[in-house]
Amino acid sequence: MNTPEQSQLGKASAYVDRYDPSLLFPIPRQPKREEIGITGTPPFFGADLWTAFELSWLNPKGKPQVAIAHITIPCETPNIIESKSFKLYLNSFNNSRFADAGEVQARLRDDLGEAAWRGAATRAGVGVRLLAPELFDQEAVHELDGLNLDRLDIECQHYTPAPELLSARSDEAPVSETLCSRLLKSNCLVTGQPDWGSVQIQYSGPQIDQAGLLAYLVSFRNHNEFHEQCVERIFMDLWQRCRPIKLSVYARYTRRGGLDINPMRTSHPQALPANRRTARQ
Repeated sequence: MNTPEQSQLGKASAYVDRYDPSLLFPIPRQPKREEIGITGTPPFFGADLWTAFELSWLNPKGKPQVAIAHITIPCETPNIIESKSFKLYLNSFNNSRFADAGEVQARLRDDLGEAAWRGAATRAGVGVRLLAPELFDQEAVHELDGLNLDRLDIECQHYTPAPELLSARSDEAPVSETLCSRLLKSNCLVTGQPDWGSVQIQYSGPQIDQAGLLAYLVSFRNHNEFHEQCVERIFMDLWQRCRPIKLSVYARYTRRGGLDINPMRTSHPQALPANRRTARQ
């Protein structure tokens, strides 16, 4: 089983510029899920929405081509793909010739699907969409919708996850709310480098105390965990402590190495959000 410590994170790496799918490094999701009490089927659906801004290859004449890739990895996959290995893999396209963008898209879909589903008894796929340069100006910048928790003037004392800060008014009528914050920060599980994000929480059920929720989100500030794992931890803490009827947690993290990762977890099947970057991304 691959572990984060075995990856290329925090290590000097040779940048391979010839197509090499073996560079991808999958890491099992289950050990981290067990830490937050998930031992069987998770109580959520969702996906990890990746954006690759540094994708380039050569056409048959050797002329460089560029595109932006939008990648959707279902949360049902047994593995996440470690982000530095993803970057190294994308760099391996740089001096490789492909017939057209369709071939590049197919290679990405096959390789990422194999890594994400590796070890699964049954295998589905991953979504890959390439955006050509003539469509770049159609890429919207949009902040997460919702009531801004950051307006609250709270005192913050916790900088590692403190789920005890969460509470909900179970003795009152249920509500439906969309809340957001730009104050999410955590650190890379291996290198400790800061990961900056915005988070949106949609729920129906007992009204969640907003001051406690904001303090809880701030409490991730010194926490070391991958993006996908942080979002699942937030989901599970809210699910267990606030007892919502429905819950969705969606985070958009600023890019590193030309990649951003935007996990979404929801208690009920629904369409995934449009992969639109925020201003900080």
